[in-house]
Amino acid sequence: MFGIRSEFDKELEALHLDLIRMGGMIEEAIDKSIFALEKRDKELARTVIENDKKVDDLERLIEAECLRLLLKQQPAEKDLRAISTAIKMVTDLERIGDHASDIADQTLRFSDQPFIKPLEHIPLMAHIASGMVKDAVDAFVRSDIDAAREIITRDDEVNSLFNTVKRDLIMLIKLSNENVDQAVDFLLIAKYLERIGDHAVNVAGWVIFYMTGEHKNTKIL
Repeated sequence: MFGIRSEFDKELEALHLDLIRMGGMIEEAIDKSIFALEKRDKELARTVIENDKKVDDLERLIEAECLRLLLKQQPAEKDLRAISTAIKMVTDLERIGDHASDIADQTLRFSDQPFIKPLEHIPLMAHIASGMVKDAVDAFVRSDIDAAREIITRDDEVNSLFNTVKRDLIMLIKLSNENVDQAVDFLLIAKYLERIGDHAVNVAGWVIFYMTGEHKNTKIL
């Protein structure tokens, strides 16, 4: 029995490492997508889009690992929560990767015309959202419920920045119809970043579930 348990623990640790790897890939995708936007680097934007397939492949690998662990032995309640949390987390992480790819795709749509406004709030949104993703995965691996709860509070800043970007873009559209196309592109990018923040909150919420058995104040396990 001890041998089986020891093997189970090793496989659970391997699962944690794959989640960390996926989180790192996604954090890099967010950072590169915004750098591509700032530098108008279309080749880098294309690389982000192509690398999203690797994130999708890793999601499928982690899901298979989770199912294998569930079938291998009758997991204890805490183990069951850990595996269930991992399955839920990879879904949100994969969607974050999709949004980073969406930002890169949006970058390809910009013409060679100068930006209608300096990039200030969007890179800041990306920095906060990327940090939320990294810290949410770390909170799961470290079983740190306080860190998970703190991550959720950071989403207010992302939402505030989104509202600032939206307000600024509306003002620019009112000044000139020539600003409309770029304003729409920037607004979509800001919206993708807002959604990344929402998914990071979801990941943090699943960490809390892992530690307590409760999700959004509802007892599940």
